[in-house]
Amino acid sequence: MKNRILRKILAYFVLITASIIVIVPIVWILMASFSSGNSLYSGDGFFTKPTLIHYKELLTTSDFGLWYFNTFKIAAANMVLSVLLSMSSAYVFSRFRFRGRKFALTSIMVMQMFPSIMGMIAIYILLQMVGLLDTHIGLILIYAGGQIPYNTWLIKGYLDSLSRSFDEAAKVDGARNATIFFKVILPLSKSMITYLALTNFITPWMDFMLPQLVLRSPKKKTLAIALYNMVSGQQNTAFTTFAAGAVLVAVPITLLYVYLQKYLVVGLTAGANKG
Repeated sequence: MKNRILRKILAYFVLITASIIVIVPIVWILMASFSSGNSLYSGDGFFTKPTLIHYKELLTTSDFGLWYFNTFKIAAANMVLSVLLSMSSAYVFSRFRFRGRKFALTSIMVMQMFPSIMGMIAIYILLQMVGLLDTHIGLILIYAGGQIPYNTWLIKGYLDSLSRSFDEAAKVDGARNATIFFKVILPLSKSMITYLALTNFITPWMDFMLPQLVLRSPKKKTLAIALYNMVSGQQNTAFTTFAAGAVLVAVPITLLYVYLQKYLVVGLTAGANKG
């Protein structure tokens, strides 16, 4: 009895501590975005004189709308392309048996072990060679291609859990593999597709390193680069404006997570059913 109480106390302590670690920075940034000064640590109006001036400046005196559109375009295109490529790749590995299949699956798994930062120089040179450096298309292709290995393994585990009787029934009716994929497999994978779509949308939305490497033109900047430039260097000290931008960036992602929470849980658990 005593051990059970101690375990509960320890569990609640860990949960409360983790919640505080997560919530405090969020509250700090939120309150800083309404501060009348420019410093995150200034006592002039911080927490006491809330104002919307930084949101107004961000939306009227900067290219925030353009940065937002650029980021949304890249994230949405990557979401669609990544889901299509990953689903089709996983479908092939799950439903077909061919020479080199195990080697290909092993190679994909090994590729996940290397951090993406190791390929930064190669990515830069490759995009420069094909003329896609400083383009949104090049950035989208890198994102979509880089997410295939992990997504393929995740989706394959989910597709392996789907009975092949669906495929066989469709083949009896004269359906080909492409028809089975689009008319049978995709509708049955709604929860997994939702999970993939959200995670593949968030990656470009929040990423800083890859856009910083690929994009050079001011008009092609994403939100992460533009907001970082507000607080980098000795002359750029618009910390509260940066906080306002961070809040506007986080709001749509937070709403999507809340709305699609049940699909995220199903997608995560379903992908771990079989290897």
